[in-house]
This record gives sequence, C-alpha cells and structure tokens, in this order.
Amino acid sequence: MPRRIPRTALDELRTPGRFPGFLKTASVCVLLAGLLTPLSPAAAAAGAPRSAAAAETEAVAAAANDHCGGQCSDILPPGENGNATLAQILLNQAFGTQPAHAEDQLGPYAALAKGHSTLTNATINTFFNDASFGVPADQVASTVHPAGRGDVTIVRDKKTGVPHITGTTRYGTEFGAGYAAAEDRLWLMDVLRHVGRGQLTSFAGGAASNQGLEQQFWRNAPYTEADLQAQIDDAVAGNGARGQQALADAKAYLDGINAYIDASDSGRYFPGEYVLTGHKDSITNAGTIARFTVTDLVALASVVGALFGSGGGGEVANAISLLAAQERYGVEEGTEVWESFRERDDPEAVTTLHDGSSFPYAVRPDDPQGLALPDPGSVVEEPLVYDRTGSAAAASATTASATAAATALTSARRGMSNALVVSGDHTASGHPIAVFGPQTGYFAPQLLLLQELQGPGISARGASFAGLSMYVELGRGQDYAWSATTSGQDVIDTYAVELCQDDHHYLYRGTCTAMEKVEQKNTWTPTTADGTAAGSYTMRVWRTAYGPVTHRATVGGTKVAYTTLRSSFLHEVDSIIGFQMLNDPDHVTSPQTFQSAVQHINYTFNWFYADADHTAYYNSGDNPVRATGVDADLPAWARSAYEWRNWDPATNTAEYTPASAHPHSIDQDYYISWNNKQAEDYATAPWGDGSVHRGNLLETRVKKLVQAGGVTRAALVKAMADAALTDLRAEDVLPDLLKLINSSPVTDTTAASAVSKLQAWLTAGGKRTETTAGSKTYADADAIRVLDAWWPLLVRAAFEPGLGTGLYTAFTANLPVDETPSAAHGPTGAHAGSAFQYGWWSYVDKDIRAVLGEPVQGPLARTYCGGGSLSACRDVLISTLKTAAGRTAAQVYPGDDLCAAGDQWCADSIVQRALGGIEHGAVGWQNRPTYQQVVEFTTHR
Repeated sequence: MPRRIPRTALDELRTPGRFPGFLKTASVCVLLAGLLTPLSPAAAAAGAPRSAAAAETEAVAAAANDHCGGQCSDILPPGENGNATLAQILLNQAFGTQPAHAEDQLGPYAALAKGHSTLTNATINTFFNDASFGVPADQVASTVHPAGRGDVTIVRDKKTGVPHITGTTRYGTEFGAGYAAAEDRLWLMDVLRHVGRGQLTSFAGGAASNQGLEQQFWRNAPYTEADLQAQIDDAVAGNGARGQQALADAKAYLDGINAYIDASDSGRYFPGEYVLTGHKDSITNAGTIARFTVTDLVALASVVGALFGSGGGGEVANAISLLAAQERYGVEEGTEVWESFRERDDPEAVTTLHDGSSFPYAVRPDDPQGLALPDPGSVVEEPLVYDRTGSAAAASATTASATAAATALTSARRGMSNALVVSGDHTASGHPIAVFGPQTGYFAPQLLLLQELQGPGISARGASFAGLSMYVELGRGQDYAWSATTSGQDVIDTYAVELCQDDHHYLYRGTCTAMEKVEQKNTWTPTTADGTAAGSYTMRVWRTAYGPVTHRATVGGTKVAYTTLRSSFLHEVDSIIGFQMLNDPDHVTSPQTFQSAVQHINYTFNWFYADADHTAYYNSGDNPVRATGVDADLPAWARSAYEWRNWDPATNTAEYTPASAHPHSIDQDYYISWNNKQAEDYATAPWGDGSVHRGNLLETRVKKLVQAGGVTRAALVKAMADAALTDLRAEDVLPDLLKLINSSPVTDTTAASAVSKLQAWLTAGGKRTETTAGSKTYADADAIRVLDAWWPLLVRAAFEPGLGTGLYTAFTANLPVDETPSAAHGPTGAHAGSAFQYGWWSYVDKDIRAVLGEPVQGPLARTYCGGGSLSACRDVLISTLKTAAGRTAAQVYPGDDLCAAGDQWCADSIVQRALGGIEHGAVGWQNRPTYQQVVEFTTHR
C-alpha cells in the first residue's frame, strides 16, 4: 500500500494555521471587535509617498539597464505578502478572506497545468509575472522611504506587491532590502532563526511536529553562539574587501529588519502570530519581538544549507546494507551485488553534461583503505533527546524524534529543482532560452520572497530565502539570468573514532581526548496557536574533531563512535561572497565571470546561466580531497592517514578539488537538470541514480526540441509543464512491464482489464492530469490507481525472494521503493508537489530488460524477477497486478487530515503548508519548481 505516513520536516511546523475550533466560530467577530485598530504599514512608514513623476523616473532608469526586452518572467506562489495582522488571520480562519497579495500568484501557477498545451510567447505572462526591471508609473501601488530615509525607495507594484528597492547608497539599498523582507516575511524569518538555533518549541509551541523539526536541523548543525559568531568573523577575514562589504551589507540589512520591527510594534501592525503564540498582547501591546542579530543570519543559513545544499552522508546505512549483501552472497559476490544496486556511476544514467567530458570524483577506489565497517548487529543510533517531561514524553513526540533522525542521517537529500536551458544555435531568435528554478516545497508564506534590488554595485531581480535576502539568490541581472538545482555530490563523510577511557572520550591523533557536549534545553506551555500540554527536553550532541557523533558500534570488537564530517560545517555563510558577485553587474559580464562567482558558493548546487549570446553551467561545493584509497561511500577510521588532505580540525578546512575538476561547461547545445547525475565519472551520493530518473523526462523532451530547432520560450515552458504532469514509472518503466506481460496472451480477465487500462493511459501520455480544469478528477483515474497500487507489490515480489528479506529491507532503507505524488516525502511531506526523485524504477527497468534478453549497460549483478525466467517473472507481474487491480481507491489513497479516503486528486494535490496563520486551498499536482523563471535576453552590454 502506498505510504500515508505523517508529514515530515517543515510541513509539520505547528503554527497558527491550526487553531482550536473556537477561533473558527462566530466568536471570532467578538475578538475582532475587541482589537485595537492598527496603523497600516504604508501610513506608518516615515516619509511622504513619492510622486508619480518620481516613480516614473525610477522606472525609466531601471529600464535603461534591462536587456531582456520584456522577455523575462517569473512566478512564486502563493503570493508576495507573507505577513498578516491578528485581524487578518482571524478573518482568514473564520471566513477564508485573504490579505492583499497573499495568494495572487497561486492561481496563475496552478492554471499552467491545463493551460500549457495552447501556450504561446504572447500568453506566457498569463501564467507568470513580468520580471522586467522597474515598475511602470501606472502600475505603482505604493512608494515609501522606509524609516524616513532619503537614500532608499521601496516601490510596490499593483499586480503582485513585489518590492522594487532602489538605493542611492549601498547602505540604503541593503536597509531597504531588510525592511521589505520584514514587511513580507517577519514571522517566518523569526520561525526559521529559531529552527536553526534548535529553539523552535520554546518559541512556537511544543507540538510533536515542532519537536521533530528542531531536532532534525539541530542534529546536523549543533552550534553554540560562539560558533555562529566565529563563522561571521572567518568569512569576513578570509575574503578581503568583499568580506568587509558583505559584513557591512548584512548590518545594513539587519538595521532595516529591526527598523520594521520597531515601526510595526509601535504602529501595532506586526504579524498576528506573535499574539497567538503569547509573545505580544493584542490589547496592551505588552511583550517584545526580539531584534535580529548577525548570528541569526548564520542560524538561518544553516537551515537552508541542510535542506537544499549538503550532499552525501548515510555511510553507516551503506555499511549495514553492504554487510547484509556479503552475508547473503559472500564477500566478493555480495560486494558486487551491493555495488550494482548502489549505482554510484551508472553508465545509463542521464547526465547534465553530455559532451563526453569526464570529471572523476568520489569514485569507487580500486584498493579501499581505512574501512571501518561495524560488526554485524552492533550499530546503535546516538540519542539526541534527554530528560523528557510532560508532552515531550508522549508517543507522538518519540515518533517525531525517530522520523527526524531518519531524515537527518540519510543520503537521500530532498534537493529537487529543475532547469532547461537551450543554446541560441537552436532557438528561433538565435538567443538562448532558459526555464529554470528551485523546487523548495510549498509553504504559506513561501520560504522564498521576490524582490528587485538596484543600488551601487547591485542590480538584480529574483528570489531570496526569507531572512537572507540582502542579495538576490536566484534570478536575473541586467543582461543575464541564473538559477540552481541541488546537486548532492558527496561532501559529507563518516569517521569511526576509537573510544578510550569511557563513552565520551576518543583517540584523536594518538591522544585520548574528551568529546565536547553541546546542549539545548527547551520548555513550552500551551498557547492559543498550539495547545500542546506543557513539556520540556534537552537536546544533547557530543562533538568531536571529526564532527558530531551519530551512531555507536564496535569494529572488530573495538568500541567506536561514528561521526559525520561535512565540508560546510562551521562554514554556513561562506557562500555569501558568491551571491554578492552574482548581484554585481560589474562582476558578471560573461559566462566565465558567472562561473567565477558561483565557485565561491560552498553548498552543493548545479548553477545555470543564460545571456543574449551564451549559456553556461557549473557545479559548486567544497569537494574535499580524500586520502588515497578512502571510499566516500563507507565509514573510515578516524586516523591521520584517512583524513581529508590538509584538513585543519580547528577551522574544518581542507584541500578541495580545484574549479577545473568540477563539472562545468559553456555553450553546450542544451542543459537539463532535475537533480540527476552531473557528468561521467562524477559519482552520485544518493542511491538510485540509474537508467530511469526523473531527469529523463526533461532530457527526452528538450533533446527532441533541439533536434527540431527553432525553440521558443513557449515551447520550452511546454516541455517543462508536460514533464511536470508525467508519471515517470508510466513513461519509462511501464512499457517494458507490459511488453513482458504481453509476451503471451493474457487470459485472466482481471489482469487483462488492468493491462488494457494501463495501455490506454500509456498511449494517452501517462500523465496525472484532470479531465478538465477544475474537475478534480483525473483522466485515466483507474489506470493511475492500479499503477500506484501495483508498484510496491511488484517490487517486493520481484526482488525480495532473490535478495532475501534482510538484504531487501536494508536496501529499502538506502532507497525507498516508490515516491508518488501522494506519498509523504521531502521537505514538505505529502502534498509537496515534488515526486519521483527516489525509487526503485531503475532497478525494475534493468531487471525487466535483462529478463527480456535486451542489452543492459551497468546491469544488476543478478537477475531477480522470477529468478531470471521470463515465464516465472510474467507470473509474478500478473499475480501482483491482479492484487493491485482489486485494491479500492480508499485502500490506495487512505486519506489524511486534508483529504477523504479514496480522493485520488486530493491525495496528489499541492497544499501550501501553513507556517503562519494564513491558509490557502489545495491546487492540482504539478512536479515543477516553486519559483520559476522564463528568460530570453535580446541584447548584451
């Protein structure tokens, strides 16, 4: 049965989106009547509104530097406005009313699912925003000088309310960026800084989901206040003038945030969540909103990096499955079987670079050295939570802790995001075209925000993470655009430190050394927003020079602690220099200078670029140079011989692979990325990157467009949107499954009917799409139900008999069997949009082709379905298909707190997970970026 487990990560945040029922009754009117009327933010902002003439002058100035010719577009649902007063929250909860610009981008975003088939260049902005610089005079909604400053102006447009920030000084520009960010995301920024510090429950409430969330992130970044400050100091000291400028920008940005806090507090239009969580009093205005500090930026960055920019890890789980394979088959054959399932460098995997270039990294060593494999059955996960009291000891709390630990320790990072970029040699205009963006989940308010920044040394429009928006992080400059996808190459290693004296001392370069204990104590009491009973606990991490302890075990009878060492640990803000460069029009003037900018980003991302003449690609990240013979996939002994080359434990710095060794390219005919393999010999950290990957959905479509030539913006958007509705299993695996089944006549009526439905769906394109816009019913609904029910059944029946239960279970811990739209997975759990990133589709594809006698590059070490017999495999497929066909919709889609059992469309639907008090309705499933750009520049400076 498809998984319908509790949602995970950020979707589990318990905030005022889930109020007690009394707030949704007529009594809300009494509460509203008792509220003091706050000043509007615009009225409270010091400084008179600008004249229409002044606004028009600024729009003209911006247009003069805009080389996109009206051909840049973007979208970020649900809307720009992520703040709501208490009155607005109560009205939303009671009557569904929305604050201005809270969801005006959600409708166009959702409408593309059914509207893309007739898309033209002229209708793109029906589904996207015009992302030109500036605001036409007749589209200006408001113009203010924040805090009365004369060196910065914030103009918001009528359509979306996006802030267009223009400064005459660098300080003023960054002050405006901070002020606008707080106007749009103050509550969310406050939530995220507390998540990063491991203090969410004390701030927002002790719901089990909040407990799990803070545990997940703090486990990977258990920083002290001194650690946070040291990261700022080191980033500034190591980057010369740009480091000093970054610090000045950050301080100005913080000044802007804090100015808004002061203004909204005195004007009483601060986010209503502060009242509902007990931080402010709606009548007396008693209470405080803590001002932001520079170390808060590090805490925020650690959350973003953990979610989207840290590849690798999971070496202990890898070791467990390797041992299970060796126990099943013997060491030699077991290792061969394990490597075939691992697919770290699969020859059939789709790659972003397809020009034959090779970039060897983290490949399997010929003669492994320093392996520290645990003794079978000895591995125990290191506890994180101690001294539970009250609601922290409830079953729901301990379950949340287990889920958080599993998510934090896996190598299957939910990176998401996609990119489609076509060279001008293959477009109708002769200029490159890009459709790209990050797939960051769906939240209300969104984790990202839109803005335009124009000031000395800064000229950009696009998206930034809330609380880190001193620069545009993904977007466009004057004559170029850029975006990223999560790459996930391995920058996290596991070391086995030998214990000495007791469980909290270890041998470090021959000396028995005490581990460092880092603790975070949290307590909570019930609030209006979160009625969870009072409780408390302590999170405790033991840190070593080789990173935090994650597991304990024995190796050859010797007691060890396994630790995890991440190259970006203690370096969460180093990437600020790269983003500063991307916003600087004097720095980015070509593909080469773009690549030089993103080389300064230490998180693991694929970066894409397009201007009027060129395209480019670069894979970023601090890739450590490992000692000869060390296998990046498995634990190594914590000894000098196996450490990263030139590693300094005091600063966690090492020798990293040079830029030339990172996959990179300029002007390849086209680029695609959907978190797939980057290049030949560049090993992938997660499992399952083989012959069938969701990147294939883009590769097939874009390659076809390029071969035909004359690609347009509309054509590339159509390719993306078509892939976004396609079931990967149906397009790339189902044909061979049906081929094998139909190798003989299907005589069983139940199986024959199911085959007929599946074939008809496949012929129609294998898409999960509504019959008509708004019908909330899938075309080919029965075939979709059958495949959703069949897939987990056929995988188990095909593989478990050959692998044995122990090894099959170990492999499913490395890689989940399936990831349908209705499954709970990723940073937003169920209703997350993103699907088909991790699953066994490549294994099934290779195995079925082997049974059919077809050629397979990089085959599995054995053939599993039916023991390799075509007739026996066919029996397995038909038997499981019959079982699946008998499963009702209510069994396949058992329902949750949002959907009734059996509601297939709702089970797949996208929901903007409430991180504040405003809620939005569900929209139909699409597997596409959350923030997305469509760009085609017409000229270049």
